[in-house]
Amino acid sequence: MVIFNFDFIERNAEMETPLRKDNEMPVTGNDTPLKGVRPNIVQSIRAFRVQELQDAATHLNQHFLYANLGNAQNKQDILDMIAAQYTFPAHFGKNFDALYDCMTDLVHKSGPQPGFIVVLEQIPAHAKFDKEAREQLLDIFRDAADYWADRKIPFRCFYSFL
Repeated sequence: MVIFNFDFIERNAEMETPLRKDNEMPVTGNDTPLKGVRPNIVQSIRAFRVQELQDAATHLNQHFLYANLGNAQNKQDILDMIAAQYTFPAHFGKNFDALYDCMTDLVHKSGPQPGFIVVLEQIPAHAKFDKEAREQLLDIFRDAADYWADRKIPFRCFYSFL
């Protein structure tokens, strides 16, 4: 379930073309299940279902990025699964710095952005991916939310633990 394709970004990085058609008007978050959710946040998915978030992204003309990490055993698995499910470019460095770059700089260079709804489902919670590793991963997405907030672009990330 991927709506956003980083291959598109890579091919169009030099263009100033928005990923949304000019005649599509953004809809406010007041008409979606996201009513009351800040535009730049990383939070638990508890109150939402994935399908509702995907529908909200469609309704708001925003990118929807989904990764199910339930089969991951360690940090490398997490990065590999996110890269595959978010269709990162082949040159993705498979480390947390590269993850941040793909979530911010690469997308920013592709032109104006309508916003993002990101889901990280079933982040492992075991010894090989401990609390510190989980916090580092979520910090990447918090930093990305801050990056997009500075540009007045909504970036909402929802996560769950396995």
